[in-house]
Amino acid sequence: MFTKLRNRFLLMNMVIISIIMLVAFTAIYAITYQNVRNDMEMDLQQVKDLYGKAGSMMGKRGEAMDRPRQDRDMNMRSISFSLQTDGQWNITDNSSRFDMGEEFYTTAVQEAAEHPKRFGEFTLEGTRWAYSVMQNPQGYSISYIDITARQEILKNLIYTFSVVALIMLGVIYMTSRYFANRSIAPVKDAFEKQKRFIADASHELKTPLAVINTNADVLLANGEDTINEQAKWLHHIKSETERMKTLTSDLLYLTQMEDARSRMVYAAFDLSEAIESVVLTMEPVIFEKDLNLDYNIEPGLTITGSCEQMKQVVMILLDNAIKYGNPNGSVGLTLKRHQGHIQLSVTNTGPGIPAEHLGRIFDRFYRADASRSRQSGGYGLGLAIARSIVEQHRGKIYAKSVPDEKTTFYVQLAMN
Repeated sequence: MFTKLRNRFLLMNMVIISIIMLVAFTAIYAITYQNVRNDMEMDLQQVKDLYGKAGSMMGKRGEAMDRPRQDRDMNMRSISFSLQTDGQWNITDNSSRFDMGEEFYTTAVQEAAEHPKRFGEFTLEGTRWAYSVMQNPQGYSISYIDITARQEILKNLIYTFSVVALIMLGVIYMTSRYFANRSIAPVKDAFEKQKRFIADASHELKTPLAVINTNADVLLANGEDTINEQAKWLHHIKSETERMKTLTSDLLYLTQMEDARSRMVYAAFDLSEAIESVVLTMEPVIFEKDLNLDYNIEPGLTITGSCEQMKQVVMILLDNAIKYGNPNGSVGLTLKRHQGHIQLSVTNTGPGIPAEHLGRIFDRFYRADASRSRQSGGYGLGLAIARSIVEQHRGKIYAKSVPDEKTTFYVQLAMN
């Protein structure tokens, strides 16, 4: 899907750029061609004026014009000549700096006679000629000028445009492909995460639904028994229902948090007091698990944010420490100033988290030990919620772990 999306983007990009280049090159060529043609018409007019003047002098003097003087006057950039014909296109006179030969002149007149117009072109003996036909009392006066060099310029211009266009298209293709891949990468990553999230959520919902369905079948198969006799199956159904309720609540909470990021209203509050209240709430649970609790909270630390959400972060981290702490182990909590920030750390002794899992434990539904997490009732959403809350407060959360020793979660928040 993303390959098709990238190819479509590339195709559209190349088509648009090709059209822009084609229009630009066509405009440049048209302007250049028009300038060259105007230049050729001006030269033809000069040829016409020059040889017309020479012919007039010949008529008055009855003798040919002095050739060196004519060459000085004909300050032309190309070879040129002029022919005078009668009304039947028979050559009656010619004016040229070079003797082209009668056959050449005859062929040139035939070309002009086929298309007698103010500006025409033809190719003769490998040379490109422009001509202009003017009717006069004697017949037709035809001026010719060699435009081979200018045609070569126009031809080279087309070749140059073609080469430049091909090189540019190649460069643009490679550049567009590079940026298209970079642009699509975040979308692709988000799409893959979304797919994995949906698959994980479906899997987590499938398990309790299967348990509920099986227990319901057992109840239906023993329809003559009393409710008290079938209480075990009902408790299983209720337990799985509660698990589904917790799961859907966490998913809804995560979704609502993402949607409400721009609408959150924050206020300054005493973080030290908030965390201490959570610790006091969790203290009986920790002792009930035969874990030692050690906490050190620096008083008077305030931040701007949501007090209830930060309490939830601490609750998640302590609950996590209790679940994954080893028997008769310990749980520690510290809140202090650290390098210009407020740092909260929650530590528990236990098996720890393998290094290869540390980078993904904050992903939704990700569990380093899935079997143990299911035993403890977790879905792998708690740390995802904690990270979402901390990031909303422009903070950072991460974990460090020493296998078979301890795991510590750190939360860094900006001070007021």
